[in-house]
Amino acid sequence: MALSQAGTVEPEELSPRTRQRMQESTPTGIAELQLSPEQGERRAGAARQLRVLLTPLAVAGRRLPQKRLLGAYGGGGGGGAEGRAPAGKKLCLEPGPRKPAQASPPGTPPAGSPAGNGLDGVWDAESDGSDGAEALPDGYSELSAYERKRLKNITENAKFFAALKLHESAAKLHQIATKRQSRVTRRAKAKKAEDETVRRRSMRLQRVEPSGIPMPKMPAQPEAEEYPQVPAGPLPMVPEDQMGNSKLTENLLTTWMRISEMKANDTEKRTCDMKRYEDSLNSMVLSEDNIKKVVKYRVCSMAIHPSESIIFVAAGDKSGQIGLWNVNCKSEEGAHVFIPHNYPVTCMHFSPFNPAHLLSLSNDTLRCGDVTRAVFDEICRSEENLSSFDFLEDNASTAIVGDWDGSVAVVDRRTPGTSSELSADIGFKRTRTVHVHPVNKQYFIAAGSVDVCIYDVRYLKPNGNKPVSSLKGHTKSVASAYFSPVTGNRVVTVCADDKLRVYDTTSLSSTVAVLSTIRRNNNTGRWLTRFRAIWDPKQEDCFVVGSMARPRQIEVFQDTGKLLHSFYNLDFLSSVCSINVVHPSKNILVGGNSSGRLHVFKE
Repeated sequence: MALSQAGTVEPEELSPRTRQRMQESTPTGIAELQLSPEQGERRAGAARQLRVLLTPLAVAGRRLPQKRLLGAYGGGGGGGAEGRAPAGKKLCLEPGPRKPAQASPPGTPPAGSPAGNGLDGVWDAESDGSDGAEALPDGYSELSAYERKRLKNITENAKFFAALKLHESAAKLHQIATKRQSRVTRRAKAKKAEDETVRRRSMRLQRVEPSGIPMPKMPAQPEAEEYPQVPAGPLPMVPEDQMGNSKLTENLLTTWMRISEMKANDTEKRTCDMKRYEDSLNSMVLSEDNIKKVVKYRVCSMAIHPSESIIFVAAGDKSGQIGLWNVNCKSEEGAHVFIPHNYPVTCMHFSPFNPAHLLSLSNDTLRCGDVTRAVFDEICRSEENLSSFDFLEDNASTAIVGDWDGSVAVVDRRTPGTSSELSADIGFKRTRTVHVHPVNKQYFIAAGSVDVCIYDVRYLKPNGNKPVSSLKGHTKSVASAYFSPVTGNRVVTVCADDKLRVYDTTSLSSTVAVLSTIRRNNNTGRWLTRFRAIWDPKQEDCFVVGSMARPRQIEVFQDTGKLLHSFYNLDFLSSVCSINVVHPSKNILVGGNSSGRLHVFKE
């Protein structure tokens, strides 16, 4: 291959391999055009001279030569006659888009070498190309002079750009910029007032008359407390509405005192046959006259007076109110509300020895409502959260009190002061209910998170108490556990795992066996009081519990798990009665719901 003085390359003098490589370099701006004589004559008038200048960056102290390639179309331009090629065989190199130079390691053939094509392979017009093979490895000796010169130029350019160390400088600049940017803290832009949306208010809320005249401002009213705070110590038995008719309140308290003086028939507790018991359940109905809202909020506990002449019921709600209702009084004034507590009334009992005393328990105090003196005495006050209680003796002088934090305490009403006699840690995370054995009064059962155990009160100590018996099988929190009323040979529990369990406690061994299991929905949620299964005092082997089923009902089960009866009324019972109480000697059942309403089923 020979070069003309003008630097024009004749296509015929190129080897086929060289022509193929030059054709492959077309994407980078080098194209081979062969023009026919007619095309040459047509472009003769618009001939252009192509100048490709490869000018490297100047380096201090070094003057780089200027490399230039000249070519022409037809007979055009400064190449002179020596730079012309015969018509139809002219090769021109058109400039394409120049790629930015990239540094590569010395000795590595970059793009445009035999391994890749590009514009970097343009040769130097000031050199004859004879020295191209001296700077190339032996593997490239078979290349033409043009190709060897091209690769040499590429290698020199790569070494030059590597000597500039552009990549290292760029990395250092990036680190400096990142550090400066991290130190910059942006201020939070203040929200523009015009961006805030203005709420539309009616003329009534703006206190403006329809005519546009502003209404006079009303004097500010002091905010009333939802639950008034009750002071410590004895409280007078005064109803919540002190402005009401005091005569009606006196009549209610007089009725309570009168029925308490009458002793009930000392009939021996016995269990009748199941047929007679089912007939008595069927005879109990609910009427509209026997429904009344007694307290303001959700019912948490109830107690029924043992009188056989008058139905007298007490209910405690979640705000600390206690409502007393004479069911036999059909007037609207048959119920009155008192506020002896600051917190939910979780447990209530009429004293079995003296029904004129109503004992009620809240989170912080145990009180006794003595109707003979018209006062709520304070028996015990604690900084702990009290949960339930039961009498340890028939005269109700001592009681076992459960604590929400898992301990129990023994309280003696005959001791001056409001502190407990003993506080014992029984190892529970939470103690919800406590209940004393009806025959062996030294035993009591405690129900906690997942624990149900029987303890001997005689061996209680502050720490390290071990149960007499354990009732296993509960997988979630237990709401209640109670002994059967006559012999105490059964215990019924309500668990959040949607099961009722009946245990055989005839012999108090270390582990008590399960007698029966009843599957039902016990998930009352947060707005309802948790179910408590209570035994019917008249029937040793039957218990009563609320239900989530529809229509709303109260269910009666036998200890074998058999459903005996469901109390319901489509017209007057439309809510869940979580708390229930049964009269000790008469066929009377009272259910309380979450709105403070009581429902009385009776014969």
